[in-house]
Amino acid sequence: MKAGTKLGLLAFVLAVGAALVWFRMTRLVSLPDDRSVLVVVFLAAAAMGVVAYFKGTSLLGGVPPAAAIVMGLFLPFTIAVSKQTVEVDKVIALGDSIPHFSALDASGELFDSDVLHGHLVLIKFFRAHW
Repeated sequence: MKAGTKLGLLAFVLAVGAALVWFRMTRLVSLPDDRSVLVVVFLAAAAMGVVAYFKGTSLLGGVPPAAAIVMGLFLPFTIAVSKQTVEVDKVIALGDSIPHFSALDASGELFDSDVLHGHLVLIKFFRAHW
């Protein structure tokens, strides 16, 4: 097995491992405020994929480093462009009344927040980072 192929496989394993950690944190809604460690790991996997091509790979051995490069660059890009900001003056605090809204529910029916009037309700909004 060529040295580049081995390095490409290692880069792929590193990228997949980082992606699994990222998606697990996303699923558990436990994303860290400082995501720099994961970004560095993704970029390291991409860099290793590039170096693998310079060291030389077989035709089939070129697939894992290509995947590592794509994953290693795509996921940090999506993290960088999905910054979440909170407008402090628009935050709804515990016990506040929610502003009126309407939206389509999972069945495609129109939901109106007025039906919640007089009931205790927990509303949780979540936006993923991908």
